[in-house]
Amino acid sequence: MSKAIFIDTTRCTACRGCQLACKEWYELPANKTRQTGSHQNPPDLNPNNFKLVRFHEHMIDDRVVWYFFPDQCRHCVNPPCVDIANMIVDGALVHDEETGAVLTTEKSSLLSAEDFQAVRDACPYDIPRRDEQTGQVKKCVMCFDRIKAGMQPACVKVCPTGTMNFGEREEMLKLARTRLEKVRKEHPRAMLADPDDVSVIFLLADDPERYHEYSVAQAEPVSRKRLFASLRRPVRAMTENS
Repeated sequence: MSKAIFIDTTRCTACRGCQLACKEWYELPANKTRQTGSHQNPPDLNPNNFKLVRFHEHMIDDRVVWYFFPDQCRHCVNPPCVDIANMIVDGALVHDEETGAVLTTEKSSLLSAEDFQAVRDACPYDIPRRDEQTGQVKKCVMCFDRIKAGMQPACVKVCPTGTMNFGEREEMLKLARTRLEKVRKEHPRAMLADPDDVSVIFLLADDPERYHEYSVAQAEPVSRKRLFASLRRPVRAMTENS
């Protein structure tokens, strides 16, 4: 049975322990950033940050309200990024059905910058990033190595508030729905973000756009022109090498 992560944003204090644990486990280098008036750091996901706690503040009823969103790959049940990438380079991305994790491989470095953009455009959550030095696609892999060793993902392990939860997918869905019922008593607009389509399930206490542009699926389908260009590329390569 596949695994899932349940993220209850109502319990997130933006301590960023999950963000730091991810960097430490994968030994990702630091980013050189500059203060821009937000506590969010770095400004966006990048090849050195697979997880990012996003900060958004809103004025509601004459008071400032903070919304925290621990952004990461959703590990889609039917990941479009895998379909697009493997049309171009077979095995560039892999969907492990046993765990539900969507993994990147060294073969992803064979994707051109244009190919990668097609992969990123296919993601409804705008997650994949490209390492410009190696060409590899970089993103959260659900701590696949830890899961296979019987451990929790690093972000879940360090969370001090119960925001991050990990287990069998059905168990996490049950936990998410139970928690949603309770949260709705205080926050009527509370919802689960695309629970049937992803293996990283967010509970949001308010309208999705108050958390992040891509807190729920937003990306448009890959353009037909870009998709056909991607499909033609392997055929051209075979012809040139024959």
